[in-house]
Amino acid sequence: MTTFSLGTAGIAFVFALVVGPFIIRWLQERSGGKSISDEGPASHMAKAGTPTMGGLIFLIPIVVLTIVANLVEGDRWSILLPLVGVMALGVLGYVDDLGTLIGRVQAGLTWKLKFGLLAIFSVAVGLVLYFALDVESLNVPWAGQFSLGPGYVAIAAVTVFATVISVAISDGLDTLCGGTGAIAIASFGVIAVGQEQDFLVRFAFTTVGALLGFLWFNAHPAKIFMGDTGAMALGGTLAIIALMTGHWLLLPVIGIVFVLEAASDIVQVGWFKWTRRRRGEGRRVFRMAPLHNHFEMGGWSEPQIVTRFWLVGIAGGILGVALALQVPQ
Repeated sequence: MTTFSLGTAGIAFVFALVVGPFIIRWLQERSGGKSISDEGPASHMAKAGTPTMGGLIFLIPIVVLTIVANLVEGDRWSILLPLVGVMALGVLGYVDDLGTLIGRVQAGLTWKLKFGLLAIFSVAVGLVLYFALDVESLNVPWAGQFSLGPGYVAIAAVTVFATVISVAISDGLDTLCGGTGAIAIASFGVIAVGQEQDFLVRFAFTTVGALLGFLWFNAHPAKIFMGDTGAMALGGTLAIIALMTGHWLLLPVIGIVFVLEAASDIVQVGWFKWTRRRRGEGRRVFRMAPLHNHFEMGGWSEPQIVTRFWLVGIAGGILGVALALQVPQ
């Protein structure tokens, strides 16, 4: 089954390579170019007009191959949760991306509506996991597995919400979000192999293969951006896979890059507001948040930042898998 899952990953990679040029051309013809915020690094202004919504390049192979490889071969309804999840968040992200296009022919989502819909989705995931799939466990290295009861619904909802936001924040440099996302999902895929969750393994590695195909076009200088279309779907996929393995406690380790990115944003905003209130002048901890912008403002090149963040992500993934092996069966 693992061999078949890896084969599916290879097919997903080729699928993304084939569909990529068509999606890029389709977005270019429909003025799908992204506008760049004035609040970001000045060097990013050169990226204005690059097509966004590039998450479609990996979402299409994921959806098609998951349906073909899983749903047509028997009673495998548990895979419907990550499948429907990636589709729902992809649509939500697509609508939100409309507000980032040059000219803004159509408005995107307000942050309140976006967060509200994401919160509803997150609670729905928690309810499905607990009541439909009977998933409620917490795996703790060296301690064992624990059932959490109804409180698991709230924990799952917070996990999904926080992961989606953290991954979306990380989508700021070419291949950063896609590469670290592939590393994290591959790590949880390896964990699922040890649990013999064959269908979850297949979904995870299908996602990884499709992401690698997307990175072909997203390599610096990027021909297309992931956008919230891909980033929100990627974050939701990572969270759902982690929850279904029971190793969601390892998300801050395996997804260390996403944690650092989100934490830097929270610290920057929080410290600025607090110092402005106490001293009348807002101060910053970082040159610019999130963290990848801090290093870019410090003189690191975009490829240097991405490569080093990938290395941190790989180290986190290795450590996370090692910790998962320490859970008594």
